[in-house]
Amino acid sequence: MGAALKIGTRGSKLAQWQAYWVKDEILKNNPDLTVDIVIIKTKGDKILDVPLAKVGGKGLFVKEIEEALLSGAIDLAVHSMKDMPAAIPPGLTIAAVPMRENPQDVLISAQGHTLDTLPAGARVGTSSLRRSSQILHARPDAVIIPLRGNIDTRLKKLDDGEFDAIVLAAAGVLRLGYDNRITQILDDTRMLPAVGQGALCVEIRENDPRVKALVDPLNHAVTEQGVTAERAFLHRLEGSCQVPVAAHAVIAGDTLSITGLVADLDGSRVFKDSLSGPCDQSAALGVTLAETLLARGANHILDQLKEKAHENDNR
Repeated sequence: MGAALKIGTRGSKLAQWQAYWVKDEILKNNPDLTVDIVIIKTKGDKILDVPLAKVGGKGLFVKEIEEALLSGAIDLAVHSMKDMPAAIPPGLTIAAVPMRENPQDVLISAQGHTLDTLPAGARVGTSSLRRSSQILHARPDAVIIPLRGNIDTRLKKLDDGEFDAIVLAAAGVLRLGYDNRITQILDDTRMLPAVGQGALCVEIRENDPRVKALVDPLNHAVTEQGVTAERAFLHRLEGSCQVPVAAHAVIAGDTLSITGLVADLDGSRVFKDSLSGPCDQSAALGVTLAETLLARGANHILDQLKEKAHENDNR
């Protein structure tokens, strides 16, 4: 097979779990191949004392890895799909989207509270504007406290009493075996997930037939169609970490149903709608849903948040 295959990933326990899972899947079909994991530190890994929305837009956890991929230092990259910007850099492509883990968010409370039973003024830890806006929409009395770091760090802060509850992606909690810590799974009626949440992204260089052939078997068509719809929704909205945007697509037979959301930071205004159609029109469905929300007034929220972000950048 020639030179060893180099997989680039972040260094967190979850990121490495994901990269080693991809490595093992490739080796199942290519047992004689040498596959190395290359750890790359991203901007998002280096800045841990600032909420993500204040550090910058999407791409915080992928840019340096993509640069290594473009330079040839690695042959493929494994990302969490929810970290991927809507636009992929020229020269790169998403080559495989493996089967999705649970895309929902989960609430974890040391006292066993659910979102509804948390005490008044409960301290809830998250640095996600998407999560905080939906929490505040359901519980305007909640106090949102920024929470960064890997899953172990976040759980320790909860156990040390810094929070009454924290909200995490179910996928990471399940992949690392912390199922027993989940107090409540927040379904789409309570909290709509991030675009691509629960899915992995295997990114390679365009026109690299050797690597494409190696990763093709990892692709899960149903997951890919759902993620395509969600990312088209995000792309039309020009969403970033500075804007509370959420979407989740579900496929049943030949029909794809996608629900999308745009919210104010404080959760006072939430624009949410759903749309269904043929699976082979997944991208078009995502765009149409985005345009529906924009026409209903979500454009005003996006314009205000972008203007605020621009003002902060110029300070």
